[in-house]
Amino acid sequence: MRIIAGSLKGRRLAPVKGRIRPTAAKVREAVFSILGEAVLEARVLDLFAGTGALGIEALSRGAREAVFVEDHPAALRVLRRNLEDLGLAAQSLVLPLPVAGALKKLAARGELFGLVFMDPPYGGEVAAATLTGLAASAILLPAAWVVTEHSRRETLPESCGKLRRRQLKRYGDTQVAFYLAPANSEECPQEG
Repeated sequence: MRIIAGSLKGRRLAPVKGRIRPTAAKVREAVFSILGEAVLEARVLDLFAGTGALGIEALSRGAREAVFVEDHPAALRVLRRNLEDLGLAAQSLVLPLPVAGALKKLAARGELFGLVFMDPPYGGEVAAATLTGLAASAILLPAAWVVTEHSRRETLPESCGKLRRRQLKRYGDTQVAFYLAPANSEECPQEG
């Protein structure tokens, strides 16, 4: 697997053997094409990071820094290796926690993000549950993007808390949902 564009274009990422399903290059390319300049200078959160491909691609394309959340031991080793090999350790933080615990920790520390990637295991409603937890957290900046990769067999809501789906793209068995947070708190509809 290679970085598609930016300062690290063409550099290889070490793979994780076993349970990790990396985001295909064509899906990553499409995601970043849709996001465009939203990546520039963004503070990125990569949930279920695996090899770190999405967060690393964002750093390569001009994101300021990235926090990677991964709790699988083999994936953690590869993620840390990829960050070191690519010289990204200074721009990165790795949280070796389950996603729900990481969201609580980040919120407690007052961390804020303008771009969030979620690539949870397919099935079992993990994507929907994580999206709900993320929408309820206080870690999203105004106008933050949340990009959720999930199985086409899973249906995610058009809105989740303050997040509103702007696009839904299908790539084979994979769907990618693009959610946007309101630009200010007055745009956030009240749940009733």
